[in-house]
Amino acid sequence: MTGRRARGPLQRVQRRSRELRAQVEVLRVESAGAAVGRREALRQRCLQLQKLVDENTNTLHSLKKADEPAPVGNYNQRKEEEEKLLLKLSQQLQKLDHILDQGNAATNDTVNEGHQKDPQREDKDKEEDESADDSGEGSEEEESEEADEEDEDKLLDDPDVKECIAVGNFNAQQEGDLTFTVHNEDEESQEESDEHIEVVDETADGTEIKKRTDSHWSAVRKAITESDTVEMLATMGAVPAGFRLSTLSQLLEQGNQFRASYFLQPKLTPSQLAFKDLVWDSEKNTICPTPTRVSLIVTLCSCKTIPLPAASIQVLSRHIRLCLFDGNRVLSNIHTVRATWQPKNPHMWTFSPRVTGILPSLLDGDCFARSNSLSSDIGLLFELGITYIRNSTGERQELSCGWAFQKLFTSDGMPVPSKMYELLLNGGTPYERGVEVDPSLSRRAGSGVLHQLISLKKQPVLVVKLRSLSTQSKDILNLLPETLIGSMCYIHLLIFYRQILGDALLRERINMQSAELICNPILATFPQLMDQPDLMDALRSAWADRERTLKKSEKRDREFLKSVFILVYHDSVFPLLRSTLLPSYKWAEEESEASRWRVIADFLRKSRENDGALQSLLSSENTHTAFDISELAYDFLGETRKNNPTL
Repeated sequence: MTGRRARGPLQRVQRRSRELRAQVEVLRVESAGAAVGRREALRQRCLQLQKLVDENTNTLHSLKKADEPAPVGNYNQRKEEEEKLLLKLSQQLQKLDHILDQGNAATNDTVNEGHQKDPQREDKDKEEDESADDSGEGSEEEESEEADEEDEDKLLDDPDVKECIAVGNFNAQQEGDLTFTVHNEDEESQEESDEHIEVVDETADGTEIKKRTDSHWSAVRKAITESDTVEMLATMGAVPAGFRLSTLSQLLEQGNQFRASYFLQPKLTPSQLAFKDLVWDSEKNTICPTPTRVSLIVTLCSCKTIPLPAASIQVLSRHIRLCLFDGNRVLSNIHTVRATWQPKNPHMWTFSPRVTGILPSLLDGDCFARSNSLSSDIGLLFELGITYIRNSTGERQELSCGWAFQKLFTSDGMPVPSKMYELLLNGGTPYERGVEVDPSLSRRAGSGVLHQLISLKKQPVLVVKLRSLSTQSKDILNLLPETLIGSMCYIHLLIFYRQILGDALLRERINMQSAELICNPILATFPQLMDQPDLMDALRSAWADRERTLKKSEKRDREFLKSVFILVYHDSVFPLLRSTLLPSYKWAEEESEASRWRVIADFLRKSRENDGALQSLLSSENTHTAFDISELAYDFLGETRKNNPTL
């Protein structure tokens, strides 16, 4: 198997152009019908994108054919096409900036007009309008409109202009806007179009076709279009103006594509005839380690000066959701860590540096992150969130209290240093720029340098630590899937699962071409634990109890440990997954969480006392849901991740 060919300078510029084009499209969607208070922030983001487009254009102009590592056909033509694309993006941004600026000016004029109208002024304005009509200025406006129509006709006839697909309905807001409606046959097809927008991309040599599913754009759209509730809360003073609906929470609600249970499954090669990140080592009789470009441990330390919502909002959970991100796409599962706080200092959130014993894994601030993405902009996206209930209406939502992004590679492609980072939090969504979490802090600050420094110290920040890996830690992480983020406290359980997966798929299958179901309860059900952290804690607790009874020689025997782990799994979480006594897992519901843990703790206690779960399973006091073949049958073809370059 040959390695992936390195990208040349032109190809890197082309890729950056497509990323910028996507960001421009998102900005255009957000700008459509944007509230008055957001227009200036959107304009600043527009100017920032314009700067990035100009930088990419300058880079393109400096390229030479001799700089390419390999011959590129039609080099000059490709370079010209790229220049046209960047020019078009620049023109779109200039037009968008003009519209946003006009919107601000129109708003200011309207306000001023409302305060300053008087009869004499109105008469004077009327006379000026009449004289303007007599002098022929109206005809100039008509000529301008005709010229605009001609430009639009030329644009429509331009072969470079492709048909676009709208991501939502839009009603015209001002003169020149186009009202359009997204058409779908039914509601089901609409959801499907949101979650599976296929974009075909062509590389510089014109041979490689990539497909990507941009299901997260619908979450971005939802966070933007459903922001009325948040704006209303901000207007009432219940939350700061920089709060938004949580983007990452919306993604998690869309299905399993961004859940750890999905990424835990083995990934297929492009040919889909073998596993990409699950390879057998016949000499060591176990799975091979898989080194990746990104393999690190990040420790969440604290969040400082986080604004408090008003008393009208009851906070159910304070937490951080994190994932790998390239500024445009989510590249991994979304991992959640719950924060703790003290009533005497509610603006400070803290995390457990190392979870041991009975502490829940949901509190574990030590997280591992793995990815083999080649993106030069890959980094960690952190979104601080609160789940709340509004006391007056009972409305339940999750809000983002700010976000931060830490790149993992420098401009020359080297990993960033392993050290403590204090990241200033941004307001809005991860696709907005220049939004403060709490703009009132800046407004209250004076113009002096001292006041600005004091204001800066009051800005919310997230403190994280990127840790370098020891040889032992690196060896452990290399046994995990190619792409995954999770808690360090249960990493040993994931490795057991991966080893059992390797045994079933690579060592014990008599015919490697067979796609039959595999009878294995652990493989069929273990990924479900990734979405129910209290059950993962139950398995972690049961394994710790059993491990304490093992001898040193037994702990060094890999095959023996696997056999013991299988017994522990069957005596702990496997029966609980189908128990009718265990309430459904619900995020941030204290009563449900307490009820579940009582059932879990009682079952584990009885299992210990009776030397296994058999007695509990046969007891008339315990009932289980109707049997389903999915409890035992592992359909690896149905579960494996198909090759997707973006993930």
